[in-house]
Amino acid sequence: MIVLDLKDARPLYEQIVERFKHLILCGALPEDDKLPSVRNLAMELSINPNTIQKAYAELERQGFIYTVKGRGNFVSSSQSLREARKEEIRQQLKSLIREGEMIGFSREEMIKFMGEEL
Repeated sequence: MIVLDLKDARPLYEQIVERFKHLILCGALPEDDKLPSVRNLAMELSINPNTIQKAYAELERQGFIYTVKGRGNFVSSSQSLREARKEEIRQQLKSLIREGEMIGFSREEMIKFMGEEL
């Protein structure tokens, strides 16, 4: 489920957060699915449980998971998360389009490139 890259410059908890976000947004972890316990995931990944706890806290802060006292961590509804992520991507694309226009990309070049990528 989670694979860490020890050569990655990002902290381990950020890698864990990004991986869980990806799994939730793509639907691999369905809504209300229970996440592995902090202790179990820490043992599985051979890392400090505090690292997992920090990642889970960040995921909860961002709305990707919720905690039920005494029961564990669960996946939040991903529909609103997907919509928010789509909006972030739209904004990034707008910014890239404006930047491309500033350096001389024509509209046709951009459309052609996007067509090739899609």
